[in-house]
Amino acid sequence: MGVDARGLTFEVRTGGPADGEPVLLLHGFPQNSGEWDDVLPVLHAAGLRTYALDQRGYSPGARPAAVEAYRVPELVADAAGVLDALGVPDAHVVGHDWGAVVAWGLAAVHPERVRTLTAVSVPHPAAMAHALATDPRQKARSAYIALFRKPGKAEKALLAWNATALRRMLGGVGDAARVARYADPMREPGALTAALNWYRAMSGADLKAVGAVGVPTTFVWSDRDAAIGRTVAEACAAHVTGDYRFVELAGVTHWIPDEAPAPLAEAILARIAR
Repeated sequence: MGVDARGLTFEVRTGGPADGEPVLLLHGFPQNSGEWDDVLPVLHAAGLRTYALDQRGYSPGARPAAVEAYRVPELVADAAGVLDALGVPDAHVVGHDWGAVVAWGLAAVHPERVRTLTAVSVPHPAAMAHALATDPRQKARSAYIALFRKPGKAEKALLAWNATALRRMLGGVGDAARVARYADPMREPGALTAALNWYRAMSGADLKAVGAVGVPTTFVWSDRDAAIGRTVAEACAAHVTGDYRFVELAGVTHWIPDEAPAPLAEAILARIAR
């Protein structure tokens, strides 16, 4: 359904019992709310009400042109605005990849809106900013960001030959149909540029500005993640002042919600149960 917030219209997929505890789910790049499809049935069976959001740039009605419109504070404000529009005062928040960055920011800036936090794959933004500035291994893992920040060149590289490079990047999510679920929407006019604008608007200052998180938090990381190394994953703990759990999934790549939905759902439910 379409939800109007902050002058934009966001697509939000709702499910589960209407009276269940609310869970806001935030996807990453270059995916969409479909990445939660194998996680949601477990949450619904546990009696939870879910709201899976197609974020700024991914919802066709929420696709501003300016790069600066995709700065982290704007993305965090979107999540709060959507909760307002849904009439949800606070929710359990789950975010993967860039969605984790938004979830961390929401928990830091609006802790009263976040009952619990489950961040998936990407650690606290301040830990990430420090690693990008000081850790040669993490810099190497994140080298792809330099291409993503180049307007036009990134789009051409990722979309050429029926989006071959984009599809190859998504290869870990599963079969061709699952890859198409994410790649095909990115081929719509302006969609990939909007998604890449998250990287183009990213700054070390914005990442470092995200404060410590005091809400009950679980960070789920996988040891075959090509983008996020163990050093920064383990550094995440220093940025959480509330109850904190680190869940490591062995033999799993970056695409945790697609590749390991059952253990991820288990971690989410364990965190919600406190």
